[in-house]
Amino acid sequence: MAMDPEEYYAHAIAAADEERRLPLARMTGWDVSPFEQDELRVSPLRPPVVPEPPRHGEDPADCRACGNRDEGIWFTEKWRLARISGVGVPLVLMLRPRDHYDLADLPDELAAELGVISTHLVRHLQALPNIGRAHVYRLGDGGAHLHIWFFARPEGQLQLYGSWLVVWDDLLPEYPADLADADAAIVADALVASYGGTRTPA
Repeated sequence: MAMDPEEYYAHAIAAADEERRLPLARMTGWDVSPFEQDELRVSPLRPPVVPEPPRHGEDPADCRACGNRDEGIWFTEKWRLARISGVGVPLVLMLRPRDHYDLADLPDELAAELGVISTHLVRHLQALPNIGRAHVYRLGDGGAHLHIWFFARPEGQLQLYGSWLVVWDDLLPEYPADLADADAAIVADALVASYGGTRTPA
């Protein structure tokens, strides 16, 4: 059984300094880290909040993802894909079920489709010119409606390897929208050809 919130907090604080700051993560010493360790500090660890506040969209009636179920660049009856704007890497896409599910309550049929669609998306993203790799993320602490992130890492940018990519993405200048739109259309067309569904006309 996992530690309860207070036990976990006490366990973590035992490794912290008098200001409740933990040591720097090992990841900050990696050569792909966007930060230099000199003068970098960890934020003080705050006590647990129980019960946790509700995520956005816990009530489907208030869920923005449900309200936007017909917005995106690619659709099936059960899924939609959208391009995320304002990012620093060449392309970020988000896949969502059109109906209100989170990962834990996704029916087995949709779970199987999620795996197949995700694999197709990675293939198509990595087939784009000048893309080194496609990263896939599921987080879920902010929104109750399942959303899967697909990040296209620019080829040759070795500092953007691995788990730091999302941090680098937030630091980089915004990527030109016209280039991202063109690549998103290529991916959507490829997905129609390989999996089915329809693409939103440009």
